[in-house]
Amino acid sequence: MARTWQGRPVLAGDIEGEAAVSRRGFNTYASFFTSIHVPSGSAVCADSGNADLYGVDLAGRILCVPKTTGSTSSGAVWLRLVTLGNAPAAVLFSEQIDPPAAGGLVVADIWSGSRIVTIDRLGVEFLETVRSGDRVEVRSDGTVIVAA
Repeated sequence: MARTWQGRPVLAGDIEGEAAVSRRGFNTYASFFTSIHVPSGSAVCADSGNADLYGVDLAGRILCVPKTTGSTSSGAVWLRLVTLGNAPAAVLFSEQIDPPAAGGLVVADIWSGSRIVTIDRLGVEFLETVRSGDRVEVRSDGTVIVAA
């Protein structure tokens, strides 16, 4: 059975893909540390502190998180991932997007011309419901449909 949520489109787009879910704050720099230094076509999560995603290839996936954590360097990480072609296809936030993530994702969009679809304010229930491996459809108006 499909479930639907309405969020706020930060970087709008229509996309479908497989969810990769973390219920804890996502440390962008720690997660993509290896991926931004070695062009490989993949983005395997290197953050051993994130048991939900550690070792999971996030390239092309729909990343579902409450928020991001870490330093302001995360902005450069998003741009580097897009430039290398191994970024997630979308980032869905249950909470309001935080400034470092917003800045980095917008800069990556503008400077690279390659968008990581971004929706925020999807709510706690969204993150409690979606599971890694679920099929997710994102619409440009901020609608997110999860089919288990």
